Amino acid sequence: MTATRVDAATLRRLPKAVLHDHLDGGLRPATVVELAETVGHTLPTTDPDALAAWYYDAANSGDLVRYIATFEHTLAVMQTREGLLRTAEEYVLDLAADGVVYGEVRYAPELMVKGGLTLPEVVETVQEGLAAGMAKAAAAGTPVRVGTLLCGMRMFDRTREIADLAVAFRDAGVVGFDIAGAEDGFPPADHLAAFEHLRLESVPFTIHAGEAHGLPSIHQALQVCGAQRIGHGVRITDDIVDGKLGRLAGWVRDRRIALEMCPTSNLQTGAATSIAEHPITALKDLGFRVTLNTDNRLVSGTTMTREMSLLVEEAGWTVEDLRTVTVNAVKSAFIPFDERNALIRDVILPGYEA
Repeated sequence: MTATRVDAATLRRLPKAVLHDHLDGGLRPATVVELAETVGHTLPTTDPDALAAWYYDAANSGDLVRYIATFEHTLAVMQTREGLLRTAEEYVLDLAADGVVYGEVRYAPELMVKGGLTLPEVVETVQEGLAAGMAKAAAAGTPVRVGTLLCGMRMFDRTREIADLAVAFRDAGVVGFDIAGAEDGFPPADHLAAFEHLRLESVPFTIHAGEAHGLPSIHQALQVCGAQRIGHGVRITDDIVDGKLGRLAGWVRDRRIALEMCPTSNLQTGAATSIAEHPITALKDLGFRVTLNTDNRLVSGTTMTREMSLLVEEAGWTVEDLRTVTVNAVKSAFIPFDERNALIRDVILPGYEA
């Protein structure tokens, strides 16, 4: 496939892989409206289209804390078994419709227990919903594999408990761990006990770092906590001057540490200024293992197809570039090596050669 045929139809059919996507940030607007009515939660509007617009506008504040605050309404409808089953199943079906063949979805179980569910019940219910979605997607001829990352909230004190949960469910669909929430003021090293436990149990983890805070956050995530991937990581460019890599940037590139980059989301939180100047392009060209992600599809009003389209239209990306970041994502997925290789060989590469 040549670089000259990057049209809308091509982008829609290309196989995609997403590593950084939050379950509670990707609900369908109509689902939020219907579930909110069921549980008696008041929304800014009950019109699905208007609600989608409200989310997008509210997220465009240029501030990570305000961006995170928009999750109040999605989380409100994810406190029951019924709400979790529906949102998890629809999550998978929406990925499949977007051409995603491999995805890792992350969420914080501790934020979904207000309705009386226990932490294990939350995980079991989400896994049940994801399995139902994968079965329906496969039956429709659009198979997608989805693994789960459990998130501990970095501003609270339950990360060690959530790490235990990730260990307990690692053979039941949970493929890894993350810490999420406001980055500035809540350094990764505060949760070292959780990361040490995960390392001892051989459970992989990624850490949100280098989004709202700079190089010290990335350094702690990698060199103190031992993260295998970095969520966002846009501030690694602070360690690159005129194309020359500093020690930390060199470590990230040379050891093939994946950067889970989310262009639209990064614009909304102020971590980047434009798609054209987003660090993902420069880092790709410097040989970093960058991956392309949506972060929060409802909140950011985006899809993987849209993220690809933006990079093609505004940053001059080619199909070859899209193939590179897709292969990067699968290479860095938290699933066994042979399964990653098979997915690249049998699904990703043929899809880009068609």
